[in-house]
Amino acid sequence: MRTHWDIFCQVVDNYGDIGVCWRLARQLAAEYDLDVRLWIDDVASLSRLVPAANTAAVEQQPQLIDGVWVHFWATPWSTVSAADVVVEAFACELPSAYIAAMLAWEKPVLWLNLEYLSAEDWVAGCHTLPSLQANGLQKYFFFPGFSADTGGLIRESGLLKDRREFQRSATAREVFLNRIGVQLVADSTLVSLFCYENPHLATLLGLAAAAGHPCHVLVPEGRIVGDVCRWLAQDKIAFGEVYARGNVTIQLIPFLSQQDYDRLLWSCDFNVVRGEDSFVRAQWAGRPFLWHIYPQEDGAHLIKMEAFLSHYSCELSAGAKQELLSHWRAWNSADQSVQLDGFIFAPSAELAGHAERWCGVLEGQNNLAESLVQFYQNWV
Repeated sequence: MRTHWDIFCQVVDNYGDIGVCWRLARQLAAEYDLDVRLWIDDVASLSRLVPAANTAAVEQQPQLIDGVWVHFWATPWSTVSAADVVVEAFACELPSAYIAAMLAWEKPVLWLNLEYLSAEDWVAGCHTLPSLQANGLQKYFFFPGFSADTGGLIRESGLLKDRREFQRSATAREVFLNRIGVQLVADSTLVSLFCYENPHLATLLGLAAAAGHPCHVLVPEGRIVGDVCRWLAQDKIAFGEVYARGNVTIQLIPFLSQQDYDRLLWSCDFNVVRGEDSFVRAQWAGRPFLWHIYPQEDGAHLIKMEAFLSHYSCELSAGAKQELLSHWRAWNSADQSVQLDGFIFAPSAELAGHAERWCGVLEGQNNLAESLVQFYQNWV
C-alpha cells in the first residue's frame, strides 16, 4: 500500500516557498512512489512555475500534475482525512480541522515542520528534534542544510548528470537560448539577474558597462525590472528588445518554468539569484553566483548569509575568499555607502572553479526527499 503524504504551503515569498514545496512534492511522488497531496493557498504563484497548474481549475477541484494532487488551501477548510505523513512547510499553521483529523486517525501520523534552509551551526543540533504539542501530538523539526547531519538539499535523481551533459553541448545551450528568444552577443559573459529590488544594482551594472569585456545580462520578469529600467533611463523595457549601455547588453526574458529556469542557470557564466529555491539551484548549476538573501528587518538574514559563506569559502585562498566576501556583503548591505568593488561577473579562476567543486561536495550528501523518506521509515 502506498504511503500518503500531505504537504502544506502558505506562499510568503511568491516563488521561493512554493518552488521548494513543488520540487519536493514532485520528487517524492516520482522517485519514491508516494501518494502526495500539495495544499497551497496561492495557486497563481504555482502556475507561474508550473504552467500545467491552472489556477481557476485547481481552485474548483484538485488537479493531478506530474503525479502530485494539487489542492487549493481554501478558507473555510473542507474536512479531509489525514495523511500518514504531514509536512508543515516553513512553520505555516495547519487548519484546526485537519489537526483534529490527525488526532482521530486510526494510526499515528508523522508530523514534520520543514524549516527554512540555513547553514548556521545550531541547525544540526535541532534537526529532527521532537516537540510534544498540547493536544498530545508529536511534531518533529526537519532542517534542510549543507552538512551530513542535516536533511540535505533538494536534488532530483539525474539532475547533475543532465546538467553536465547540457553544459558539454554548445548546441543544447544555443537551442535553449533561442527558444526563450536570446541571441548571444559574441564573446560576451552571459549573466542571469533574478533578485529583489537592490540599491546597489546601478553600481553593479555600471561596473560591468565600464569593464573591458562585453556582458549580456538576461533579466527574467520579476521585482528587479524596475531598478533595471531606471538604470537604462527607460520607462519600461519590453520582451524581445535588446538594450545596450557601454559594454553591457540587457534583455528582459519571460518568467520561466522551473525546468527552464534550471537550464537558464546552466547556460549562464554567472548567476545572480535570490531567496531559497533559486539559491539552491544555482549551486547545482556549478557556476559562480551572487546571492541576494531575503531581507529581514532585524538583520537575521545577514547572519544566515555569513554562516553559508563560512562553509562555502572555507577551502578558498585568502585572496579568493576576500573577493567573494566583499562582493556578497556589499550586495546584501542596506547601506548605500557600502560600495561594490570590481567587475563581479568575471570572478577569479579560483572562484569560477570552486563553484563546481562545491557542487561535488554537496552531491556526496543525501538529498532532502531521501532524508525525509528515511526518517519516516525509521520512525515507523
